[in-house]
Amino acid sequence: MNSLKLFKSAALTMLVLFLSIAAYAQTGKISGVVSDTKTGETLIGVTVKIKGTTKGVSTDVDGKYTLQAMANGKYTLEFSYVGYQTKEVSDIEVKSPAVTNLSVTLSEASGQNLGEVVIKASFKQESINTLYAQQKNSALISDGISSEQIKKSPDRNTSDVLKRVSGATIQDNKFVIVRGLSDRYNTATLDNSTLPSTEANKKAFSFDIVPSNLVDKITISKTATPDLPADFAGGAVQIVTKDIPDQNFLSFGVGYGYNSQSTFKDFLATKKNAQNYLGFEDGSKQLAENFPSSEQVAKGTLTSSKNIAALKSLPNDLTVKNRSALPTQNYQLSLGRVKHFESGNTFGALISATYRNAQTINQDVERNFYVYNYTDNQYKFSTNLGGLANFAYSFGKNKISFKNIYNRNYDDTYAERTGIKDGNSLNRFYAYDVMQKSLFKTTLEGDHQIGEGNNKLKWTASYSNIGNNQPNQLKINYTKPLAAQNDPSVLYQANITSLGKDNTRLFSDLNEDIYSGDVNYSTPFKLFDASTTFKLGLGSQYRDRNFAARFIGAELITNNPDLQTQIRSLPVNQIFSQSLFESGVYRLAEVGGELDSYKANSFTNYGYVMLDQKFGENFRAVYGARVESYNVKVMSISRTYVDDSQVDVLPSVNLTYSLTKKANLRASYYRTLARPEFRELSLSSYYDYELLGNITGNPNLKRSLIDNADIRYEIYPEAGQLFSVSAFYKHFTNAIESYRYDVLSTPDVSFFNTPKAYTYGLEFEGRKNLNFIGDNNFFKNTTAYVNLSLIKSKVTNPTDQNYIDKTRPMVGQSPYVVNAGLQHSALDNKLNFNVLYNKIGRRIVQASGINFPSTWENPRDVIDLQVSYKVLKSKGEFKLNAGDILNQRSIIYFDYNGDKKYNGSIGNGGDETFSSYRSGRNISLSFNYTF
Repeated sequence: MNSLKLFKSAALTMLVLFLSIAAYAQTGKISGVVSDTKTGETLIGVTVKIKGTTKGVSTDVDGKYTLQAMANGKYTLEFSYVGYQTKEVSDIEVKSPAVTNLSVTLSEASGQNLGEVVIKASFKQESINTLYAQQKNSALISDGISSEQIKKSPDRNTSDVLKRVSGATIQDNKFVIVRGLSDRYNTATLDNSTLPSTEANKKAFSFDIVPSNLVDKITISKTATPDLPADFAGGAVQIVTKDIPDQNFLSFGVGYGYNSQSTFKDFLATKKNAQNYLGFEDGSKQLAENFPSSEQVAKGTLTSSKNIAALKSLPNDLTVKNRSALPTQNYQLSLGRVKHFESGNTFGALISATYRNAQTINQDVERNFYVYNYTDNQYKFSTNLGGLANFAYSFGKNKISFKNIYNRNYDDTYAERTGIKDGNSLNRFYAYDVMQKSLFKTTLEGDHQIGEGNNKLKWTASYSNIGNNQPNQLKINYTKPLAAQNDPSVLYQANITSLGKDNTRLFSDLNEDIYSGDVNYSTPFKLFDASTTFKLGLGSQYRDRNFAARFIGAELITNNPDLQTQIRSLPVNQIFSQSLFESGVYRLAEVGGELDSYKANSFTNYGYVMLDQKFGENFRAVYGARVESYNVKVMSISRTYVDDSQVDVLPSVNLTYSLTKKANLRASYYRTLARPEFRELSLSSYYDYELLGNITGNPNLKRSLIDNADIRYEIYPEAGQLFSVSAFYKHFTNAIESYRYDVLSTPDVSFFNTPKAYTYGLEFEGRKNLNFIGDNNFFKNTTAYVNLSLIKSKVTNPTDQNYIDKTRPMVGQSPYVVNAGLQHSALDNKLNFNVLYNKIGRRIVQASGINFPSTWENPRDVIDLQVSYKVLKSKGEFKLNAGDILNQRSIIYFDYNGDKKYNGSIGNGGDETFSSYRSGRNISLSFNYTF
């Protein structure tokens, strides 16, 4: 309830801010960033003047400048900086109230022409030159997209933007896949600090919570430098949000979506209230504050009256009603304000709120394993609420930023299952599952110039909080003999005479606090006549998690067989009625123990040093080392069963040789790591009704060390275009894998370290304008892009068990990944068309056990289409999106015949389907307007 009050207060405050916007001044601005031509390093204190006048400004600590109150017309700007060649850029047109963006690169002056040569370029030429420099000058192998490119795209949020970055695939808007490696081996940062996972059990990031118009840039680094987080092997996704907008704005967006399998179809769900639509549970599903403790229940000392009172306090409104699933709803509101003071200081604010509600149906989901043959129907009610508030003050050659983000998910799932178990029992299974997830992250950061020149000091302090609350996940199963399938006199009987984790009520709550901070310093100097930047940094992160879980149920204890049969045949919404509780036929029971709850903390300290050197005109080396000290503890109520400390030295070197002005040859070596998640180390165990098994951690897991090597040739035929080919190799020591211990009919899914594993592959990337086909506007405004990864991996299984597979591919590693797309713009960029294609090769979901082989995810062809059209002087924009147009089935299967493809029914000599479903086609229409 306190969270709801906080939300209401925040919403009221934001509404007042939105309504306070003033009218725009009818003048324009010129804004941009000045950087070094060769390194891409932003330059502090560059003088930017309007030629022929005394009006001018200097670039701030980010290398940014803004010339404001510019009347309509064309201008020439002069950029000058000590030790660099002066540059004049002409034909810069200002059209109020728009902002004209011009980023510029400057080259170091040699001793002979110092202060003598003035480089001249037009606005168009310099825009192209700067884009070339951005593409070529990365210190490592990376791909990215800037705010200028985002402006020209129809993307709505960060998840949409990431789909355009070469080599990256986003699944379910939160799982990132780079070079075919699963989420475990990728990481994400937001505003220079690690983005916490929104999932309790794996790395998952809600990329769809940041509106695209608030993103400054996104970069996916595929190789490492010492200043990057160490825990990745596929890619590090770096998202930087804006803090000082180019101009004042207020924008809103509204969108509605249709799913071919869900919208307007019969939707089964429990009662919903207004708070559920806002992303909050009203407290009615939580355990009562005075509910008996686990110790009291275990001792069996509750009096009859206390037993009845406790049972009656359990959430028991299990009535399911049939409604029509409503269309998906999306709403977005963003505010940007900037104030330039006469002193030259600037204050900026960006505030955004997003809302999404979806009602989805997964029908006829197949779930099969060993003695289970089931069909599920799932109905999910989901609400997502997000907020972002960034503030920054730039003064002199300093800037202080305060950035905040909040995200909340409310998922209420109702599932019905029918099928056969053991070949002789008919089952009817029901699950009621509510999950509330929240993420709050606040960051305070400072950027400062130290002394003269380009000496930079940057510090960050961040706090994050993650919450996962699962109140009253109720599971109940009814059975009757298969032989009586057609006999209506034989009724289904509920399994309520004894409790197991597959037929109880789960009440769990997770809270995690994350504290982090770092300081980084860089200074340019000459070393062996080579222009060099020295950088060093220190940082710490402390994570503290509390996870509490109770498995509670009502156990039928009557000795009257007729009464027992009568009660067990009641429907779900009557079987736990208040009157039955009052009659004393139930006893409060609890299964599990103290190991189901755990506390965990980790403390990471790191330091790094690195050099960025330019040798001559063509060669650049970025090298150094990162040292990380890490301690992790996991404990139950009575004992600490994980206490592990490691110190790792992680060297890296990235070499770049400019073969021509348009081509680079890159090579790199770097060491990274992957650490087990808290959940994977804990002894906590729970039953996952979708996986048909128990999930249990392994406290003996070790961190993985990964040695990586890359080589890449890249050529940029024209600005914004790219062709590259890369080769990479990764060697894993103690790779962390999930596997299935399948000796029992209900398997245990757990985790182990494999002694050694490796993966290697080739990656091809291309982005090309199609004007070579024909010299007309259609081909000039059409761009094709493709990314193809071909990957081979091999894992040697441990020898502690007699696993079916001695060697196999890595869990989650796809043998190929294809991303392709076609973009077209027309009508002076008012009409945009974008089609995306993605396919990931089959990959292992769970490694093989002792009796059953690995389960594989079957490849799917995914095609997405987006059309946008700008209206109302380009202030408004309609977007039509069609997602997963082919709607192919998502299939996980046992490859029994070993032919490396899915063959359907096992009865025909084919494979066994573990799970199979269709998600449906998605069609949405949205409208966005910016004041």
